[in-house]
Amino acid sequence: MTHGMVSAPQPEAVEAGALALKNGGNAVDAAIACAVVQTVVDPQMCGIAGFGSMHLYMADRGEHLLLDFHGRAPLAVTPDMWADLIEHEAEDGFGFILKGRVNEMGYGSITSPMSLRAYDEALKRFGTMNLATLLEPAIDYAESGFMVRPHVSYFWEVKEGTGRVPQIEKFKCSEGSRKIYFKEDGTLRRPGEILRNPDMANTLRRVAKNGVDDFYTGAIADEVVRDMQANGGLISHYDLKAAMPEDHEPLWGEYRGYRIAVPPPPTGGVMVLEMLNILENFDLAAMGHNSADYIAVVSESMKIATVDKDSHVGDPRFVDVPLDHLCDKGYAAGLAERIKSGVKTHVPRLVAAGGAESKDTTQVSTVDEFGNCVSMTHSLGMPSGVVSDGLGFMYNGCMAVFDPRPGNPDSLAPGKSRFTAMAPSIVFDGDKPYFVVGAPGGTFITMGVLQAILNVIDFGMDAQQAISAPRFCTTSDTIDIANRIPRFVEAELKGRGYPVRRTYLSYHFAGVHGIRIKGSQWDGGADPGRDGMVMEV
Repeated sequence: MTHGMVSAPQPEAVEAGALALKNGGNAVDAAIACAVVQTVVDPQMCGIAGFGSMHLYMADRGEHLLLDFHGRAPLAVTPDMWADLIEHEAEDGFGFILKGRVNEMGYGSITSPMSLRAYDEALKRFGTMNLATLLEPAIDYAESGFMVRPHVSYFWEVKEGTGRVPQIEKFKCSEGSRKIYFKEDGTLRRPGEILRNPDMANTLRRVAKNGVDDFYTGAIADEVVRDMQANGGLISHYDLKAAMPEDHEPLWGEYRGYRIAVPPPPTGGVMVLEMLNILENFDLAAMGHNSADYIAVVSESMKIATVDKDSHVGDPRFVDVPLDHLCDKGYAAGLAERIKSGVKTHVPRLVAAGGAESKDTTQVSTVDEFGNCVSMTHSLGMPSGVVSDGLGFMYNGCMAVFDPRPGNPDSLAPGKSRFTAMAPSIVFDGDKPYFVVGAPGGTFITMGVLQAILNVIDFGMDAQQAISAPRFCTTSDTIDIANRIPRFVEAELKGRGYPVRRTYLSYHFAGVHGIRIKGSQWDGGADPGRDGMVMEV
């Protein structure tokens, strides 16, 4: 009997999720088993002190919801505390570069850690297994060590540009991180070498034994707050106690007869729906996949959605987001006419400053034999680099993407979540899930998810074809293209007046992972640009 399928960027995590299915678990058990191993073997992409969005469709219970666990700004923040530190805005819109880099590295960059609470709540409400059992593979990888994979090593060594702090420098900002990540000779481990983290193993054992409350209101919480107080961090006992996920209804749209369910703000789901609404007014298949016509039209929809996001989308507990307007098909039809007339949308930035966004996020997609589906995107934002000595896990650095200018949708406020492009989505054919998809990749996430959906619906690709196809991304006035997009297409776009920037990477612009469901059959896709895989058991 086939029990289910898992797709994720880390083979060790995929295997853990598949074993949960094989041992009688459901899609939620598999997703959490996968996620907690991800926190060990890809420890800057996600973590127990991270945040995320979990899209759950529970066919066997008739429930469909989003479990929102975005990190929140500490209650001690003030709206203008960084206003005089601004150097420039990243070109892709993924945060601001501040003097001293106080928003992206160190104790001041940390928002409330939400992930561990969300994993536990999802299991208690929708799973069939307990967290202690599902933590066992993660504990073993932390204790015995995991083999550093190429993408992990690449991320450690990459220099993002735009003035952002290199990851290797972040590892130096606390004694806890220095002793985990640096070898005795002062270098980082290379692909194929083993990294052990016994402190993290011990922390996970404490959680398995004492429960998640130990992390939020117990002895682990005391250790966290002591470290924050000693180093100028803003996270308090109250921030930890208040770190509770929220249930949200899916945001719905329709595209060429398919129903699309996405997470509501503060995620990027509204951008996905707005772009699909615009593109429904074009015969994309007739243009040809990744032709110059196709890339130009889709890029214009990307730019429009980016401008609307920057202008209107934030935490709905603090910002009145005009969802009815942004998701209106009449509004989209008008925008499509503007594209057809040749108007090129300009994406304003505080200062143009080239470079690529940060991709410090990961994804898991699962389905099971009962028809349940999970798409979860979770992250450290841009990791803070901080590890409390003796605890082993790295904290999120989510403060980095708040707008330091007061009065804007994503400006700082106590207890506020900032916008993320996370878009764990489920495409429905009638009332049945058809494509379960999501991605890491900073501001590139929505654009990667969009193109995977277009590839499946407009071009009839299976999940692996849809995810493997070359992608592009346009979050500024420049169209960024992967190296496998032909140069004659690039030349034609330039001839139309578009700035085009080619990456040396063949696979880039989010790390999409998904599963397509056709009746009783599944086919999965794992992004070749990450190191992941799909496993069916």
